[in-house]
Amino acid sequence: MLILTRPREQAADWLARMDALGVQAQSLPLIGIEAGDGLAAKEAWSLLPKAALAMFVSPNAAAALFAVPHGRWPAHVLAACVGPGTARALLEAGVPAELIVQPPQGSPSLDSEHLWPLLAGRDWRDRLALMLRGEGGREWLAQRLQEQGAQTRDFNLYRRVCPSWAPAERAVFDEAISARHVWLLSSAEALGHLRTLAPEADWRRQRAIATHERIAAAARELGFGHVVLARPDAGEVAQAYRALWEGDPRIAPS
Repeated sequence: MLILTRPREQAADWLARMDALGVQAQSLPLIGIEAGDGLAAKEAWSLLPKAALAMFVSPNAAAALFAVPHGRWPAHVLAACVGPGTARALLEAGVPAELIVQPPQGSPSLDSEHLWPLLAGRDWRDRLALMLRGEGGREWLAQRLQEQGAQTRDFNLYRRVCPSWAPAERAVFDEAISARHVWLLSSAEALGHLRTLAPEADWRRQRAIATHERIAAAARELGFGHVVLARPDAGEVAQAYRALWEGDPRIAPS
């Protein structure tokens, strides 16, 4: 069993993708999403025609922006993101594909560092860049833009919180601990919530797939005994999952 730890709002999509790839999965959210009041999203829309770039930190940022009344996406504004899930959300919201900028499909990691080369060659002097996020995120990228002369504006469109598990979710956790399922970890912040939600859990025999080295390091610090890396792509996650179950000798414990 693969334990999906993404927010509830993203669980259905990932469950469907894993099912299509023949991977049995269950959702156990480690981050809760609280919607904003919409005021920040409305202000962001008012500034969007003056901007050159809108950086979306997650699918939740895309959902929050497009949840308020809005017009068409300006034809001159780039929409940047680091993950395919966010890119899909932007496409579904009506952002033209040619305006969406994300790390190349073959990038070793999907993060700001691999997005920045696609933006670094542009002239950012006195250009406005909107950072659309949930109380933080992509500070490194904002700093790079500022160094190139851009004016960045932060918009906190939602809040990330420690979730409260329903009884059924607590049962998923209990089963995962006892049966040593594989955890898909996509946030270092989520691992902090896991420490809060299960302070007495013993992680030494647990296996995990982390979508970034920083997340893998946080998992090892928490105590996970076996951590491997995979990009946040359904196919690559499925491949890593099968390698863990089949004892692929190329997959070494952390």
